[in-house]
Amino acid sequence: MNNNSKIPGAPKADLQEMPQIKNRYSFIYLEKCSLSKEDSAIKASWKDGYALIPAHSMMTLLLGPGTSLTHRAAQLIGEAGAGIAWVGDGAARFYGFGRPLTNSSILLVRQAMYVTKPALHMKVVKRMYYLRFPDEDMTNLTLQQLRGKEGARVKREYKKQAEFWGVSWTGRNYDPEDFHQSDPVNQSLSVANTCLYGICSAVIYALGLSPGLGFIHVNHEKSFIYDVADLYKAEITIPLAFEIGSKFTTGIPEKTRKEFRNRIHNAGLIERMVKDIKFIFDLESDEIDYDDTLVIWDGIRAFKQSGTLYQTDTVQQVE
Repeated sequence: MNNNSKIPGAPKADLQEMPQIKNRYSFIYLEKCSLSKEDSAIKASWKDGYALIPAHSMMTLLLGPGTSLTHRAAQLIGEAGAGIAWVGDGAARFYGFGRPLTNSSILLVRQAMYVTKPALHMKVVKRMYYLRFPDEDMTNLTLQQLRGKEGARVKREYKKQAEFWGVSWTGRNYDPEDFHQSDPVNQSLSVANTCLYGICSAVIYALGLSPGLGFIHVNHEKSFIYDVADLYKAEITIPLAFEIGSKFTTGIPEKTRKEFRNRIHNAGLIERMVKDIKFIFDLESDEIDYDDTLVIWDGIRAFKQSGTLYQTDTVQQVE
């Protein structure tokens, strides 16, 4: 345990003591409230009351308009390995961060290696498309052919859902600066996709990966978040948006968030996301590595023990 006896409230939890990703709530949405720290909980206060939210039990906090956050609350959320997504009107934008739930950099090192070597980069891309087309052999397909197959798949899904729910669909059309100018389906898609991006962000940070090292999407700080989110849109957010858009014309954000939470819970999406990420990087274990051994790069093959001053003719232990 860490010795934080001089800091008010509960001491900072060790990684092994915190709930794993699969055992956490997916997200909690809050708006028009102030967030502060009370012991090991986040206190959300409104004019007529408050609620205590266990910080270690959630993946992501979605903070809508009218929210404020104290420094101590942000510290607790970061220590708990949870993510924060600041979302605008209609949840059109998001920003996330979190504490990795692992001390090991094995996944991050592998991500960096795979993204910089063309053959390994392509291997990850094909594995991402395999998750979309598990029954098809894509060994000899080019990147352009893979993108074409995915574009056709998404277009078919839009058409299928529009016909099933009896909705007129002219394509994905939205303005991030004016959420309400979109039709109900596009509004619901924007909200559901933002929720999905927030959860992907929290999972990626929790695994110690870089959100900016993408494979299909590149050159953006959230490239890998978009890569992972695209694996699940045709299954989760697109059908959800057409159902919501066919039934409601008002209250789209609230209804979308509630149904999105139900669907990702029923699909076991967070646990699947962890397994899928490890699959694309050739890691079979679904356990998070808590190894905090710090070593020094040798430059040849092996690592050297840290905490040692290496000289040409003597080796001296240092603190």
